[in-house]
Amino acid sequence: MSTAHGTTTPPGVPGPRPWSADPYSDALVTGRGPLFLRRTDGWLLPLEVERWCARADAVDLTVLARCEGTVLDVGCGPGRLVAELAARGRPALGIDVSEAAVAHTARLGGQALRRSVFEPLPGEGRWDTALLLDGNVGIGGDPAALLHRMAQLLTPGGLLIVETLADVDVDERVSVHIVRVADPRSTAGPAFPWARLGTPALLRHAARAGWHREGQWSAGGRSFVALRNRDGRDGPDDRDDRDDRNSRSTSSAAEPPNSTAVINSQRARKPSPESPVANR
Repeated sequence: MSTAHGTTTPPGVPGPRPWSADPYSDALVTGRGPLFLRRTDGWLLPLEVERWCARADAVDLTVLARCEGTVLDVGCGPGRLVAELAARGRPALGIDVSEAAVAHTARLGGQALRRSVFEPLPGEGRWDTALLLDGNVGIGGDPAALLHRMAQLLTPGGLLIVETLADVDVDERVSVHIVRVADPRSTAGPAFPWARLGTPALLRHAARAGWHREGQWSAGGRSFVALRNRDGRDGPDDRDDRDDRNSRSTSSAAEPPNSTAVINSQRARKPSPESPVANR
């Protein structure tokens, strides 16, 4: 066969795949980068496409071991975490605005919705655990609004696990930076709001939003904070009922995912601010 450039490709050998106007979706299809977040001033942040498209690694498993009951993965990306939970028989749902991410999650055996976290979601107020990993605390460019929304989604006393920029005190918001997902050929997706938070900044936002810190740890060069919704709990670092929470039945009141969870939005195609574009 002949490629668009007129060169001949031997039979059975796929020709070069053209890059589209959606470099994030292209990267999920191939499972490869390099891919970057690019600020308008030209600053680039490399994205870990290969890791996101692989199975959950040892560091991911330390996070999943802390999850309680039903799990909502916000900005699930290609779905490695949702798929791992499903393989363990845990009720879990991923949400992402990228159609390619939702499709990839389904191929791995996870369940996902093409949905923004700020849109109506199944089981609101009844999820036991929510995840904001791979930099997804930056979704929407407004950490305060996102933390408020997470409290609405979780059950009273619910658990939120957030990945941060280690212990550096970074708090970069949409008023400062507009970022684009871009491939090395300078093909850029539409601009979208984002934020980058270090651990100290996250804890400040969390305290103002009514969360308390339950745990903080690092593994494999990544940093995490576990936050507890104050509603229904006595106060900071109250661990007396941890065993009871961990023994919750997987038939929690949160609406479980089901076989019809994978949907396609009828809206115009959006960029992927909820894909796991890490501020790591």
